[in-house]
Amino acid sequence: MRAIIIASVIFISLAFTYDKPIDKDCKCKGIPLYGRVKIVDINPDFKVKIVTAFPDLKVQLVSAFPDKCGKWQIVDAFPDFTVQMVSINPDFTIQFVEHFPGIN
Repeated sequence: MRAIIIASVIFISLAFTYDKPIDKDCKCKGIPLYGRVKIVDINPDFKVKIVTAFPDLKVQLVSAFPDKCGKWQIVDAFPDFTVQMVSINPDFTIQFVEHFPGIN
């Protein structure tokens, strides 16, 4: 009986554990989340949802030098990675900011 209770507690605690989609080194699926980004409709590297509070990543749009976590330069050709904007089932959520981009 004791083993069943312990197993149940472990199972429930694992069920509520939230696995963050973005690593501490600002990577998701091994891809750095800064650089040149192309927005696509099909076959993206990442599906993202835009939110206004509690994002996984704060994104600052820049015109040059997207060299730090969360700095994105939107391009039409030669992207570092591609994203698709979705409303359900995203890989991670983003919030556009003017200052202080990075992992939330």
